[in-house]
Amino acid sequence: MSKFGMLVMGPAGSGKTTFCTALIQYLRNNKRSCFYVNLDPAAEEFAYEPDLDIKDLISLEDVMEDMGLGPNGGLVYCFEFLLENLDFLTEPLDPLTEEYLIIFDMPGQIELYTHIPILPTLIKHLTRTGALNINLCATYLLESTFIIDRAKYFAGTLSAMSAMIMLEIPHVNILTKMDLVKGDIGKRELKRFLDPDTTLLDDDPADGPATGRGAAEEDGDPASQDNVMRGSSFKRLNRAVAQLIDDFSMVSFLQLEAQDEESVASILSYVDDAIQFHEAQEPKEPNDEIEVDWEDPGM
Repeated sequence: MSKFGMLVMGPAGSGKTTFCTALIQYLRNNKRSCFYVNLDPAAEEFAYEPDLDIKDLISLEDVMEDMGLGPNGGLVYCFEFLLENLDFLTEPLDPLTEEYLIIFDMPGQIELYTHIPILPTLIKHLTRTGALNINLCATYLLESTFIIDRAKYFAGTLSAMSAMIMLEIPHVNILTKMDLVKGDIGKRELKRFLDPDTTLLDDDPADGPATGRGAAEEDGDPASQDNVMRGSSFKRLNRAVAQLIDDFSMVSFLQLEAQDEESVASILSYVDDAIQFHEAQEPKEPNDEIEVDWEDPGM
């Protein structure tokens, strides 16, 4: 029996738990079953109590205290411990039916998604190649304020593309907190950031004309702050990153306002399509008990 689920990923502060809260509220309002799994061993506050919480197995605070590790090293250890105890996930998830949407709320350390092979191992266990046979979709969240700084935006987009390549499952990339930028960027300009390409660097507001003394200093002191952040080397790096993203042509973004029910519903529709949720649901039988009198009373 197939199951259906989604990973909610992204850097710290991108709005993952807020999105999970809005999604759960929407599902409940529409009488749809969901199962909420917290896989962030450092998370403490939830609007909805998780149905399954990794902190019942291991917590980041205990690992840091007992083993003397920092936050990042402790998080990696927590996931390595989870991989050694996959029954913690298998036993509660295995009885779930295809009517459920399983929501996995992930931590914000992006190295888990980009270059450490821990999460791909976990996904193999969760999906059809593993024990649970979950049709899984990844959602990668990026805060919309990144678009104010083009270099930061392309760095975030590169991390999303890296996760797509690393995890090898259907992906939905999302710009969150759209209400924070609506007053600063027009709709036409905003659409340019939904499909990233190198033309976004052609009119970067951060670029200023390098003339006179400033241009000479750029060549003379490559270690100065202005040259590092606005110099020709930094610009070439940004363009190379943007060109790489453009060449792969894998990443596009949807917009999300977590307080807007229609916005949440739109994101969910893309996720449902990616995991083929509706195709697996049994069709509802029509109500055969209703009798319709087709005879014209005037005849």
